[in-house]
Amino acid sequence: MSPNPENFPAPEPSPTEPGEASFHLAPNGQAGKVLGCLLGGALGDALGYAVEFSKLSEIRAAFGPDGLRDFAALPSPVPFSDDTQMTLYTLDGLLEALEWANQGLGADETACIWLAYLRWLKTQGVPLDPGAPSPPLRWIDSQTVLHQRRAPGNACISGLSGPDMGTKFRPVNPDSKGCGTVMRSAPFGLLPYVESEMVYRLSEDAAALTHGHPSALHSAAVFSALIHDLLAPDASLQEAADEAVRRAADSGVPELSARLTAAVDLARSGPVAPEALTAALGEGWVAEEALAIALYSALATVSAGSPQEHFRTALALSVNHDGDSDSTGSVTGNILGTLYGTGALPASWVAALDGRDVIEELARQFTAATAG
Repeated sequence: MSPNPENFPAPEPSPTEPGEASFHLAPNGQAGKVLGCLLGGALGDALGYAVEFSKLSEIRAAFGPDGLRDFAALPSPVPFSDDTQMTLYTLDGLLEALEWANQGLGADETACIWLAYLRWLKTQGVPLDPGAPSPPLRWIDSQTVLHQRRAPGNACISGLSGPDMGTKFRPVNPDSKGCGTVMRSAPFGLLPYVESEMVYRLSEDAAALTHGHPSALHSAAVFSALIHDLLAPDASLQEAADEAVRRAADSGVPELSARLTAAVDLARSGPVAPEALTAALGEGWVAEEALAIALYSALATVSAGSPQEHFRTALALSVNHDGDSDSTGSVTGNILGTLYGTGALPASWVAALDGRDVIEELARQFTAATAG
């Protein structure tokens, strides 16, 4: 049965307008890691979105033999895609569930995510099915920067266009394993005081809202658990990657396990040519490939130097290839933004990013709701 939207309260007004909160580029604590994850993902998304549908030869022709490596090569403000839009709506769905919990009331987290995604669907100009609930609007829905239609995934659109909520046991798009589950799932890993197993389950259940293939579900869940591991103050990227490989092996999805193992093995050679990257890991259009490329990009560039140089080098590696550059860039940015916090983010990139204030305000609200 679909949840009754009248059971969900109207949103509380935001305590500050975007830009009023002193949350810009917070230090590398809990708040800094949350904001680093969200802004880092948006930066990777934006860099990759500029070349998402371009062949490697076209990228090199436009930006030189090393490809696109810096926001300075793009007109400002630099837009992000549906990847960041859906990530922020994932965050807002979790935020609504947290608001319920902080009032001493229970709520189905996956239902809250579904209602958030339905609100996102409306921003894309797609009418809701007459049988689907019509959730009340929240602060995020008034942010016009999120109303741009920027190549949303077909499975995400079709999976939300029916009257019922997709589940693992009643799947929508049962054969789809597109990367639309992975690119939106970082917020589950940002939940503090939650066991990794719960993060995994929540992410898997939310992935089933739009995709049904086991790789789509478990790739998203492994990614969310990876982000959760990196949330610790003393997190190790290599240890988190090894744990992701273990979780992938335990998932029962052979292609996910094979791709992540290949990603970690390839990273030992350092950065390789884009042609070798896609030959080994795929182009990122499907879930396990997108996660593998991102994990490889983060691991292969650890010797780049400072956290900021690591971030820049990894993102360049993750987007310059024949494939789904915005999703691979977004996931890479989520990983390193969580690992390092906001200190890794190039200030000039952040300043040029379209919608930065919306991301910062949602991060502030989420951090406030999870404090204590």
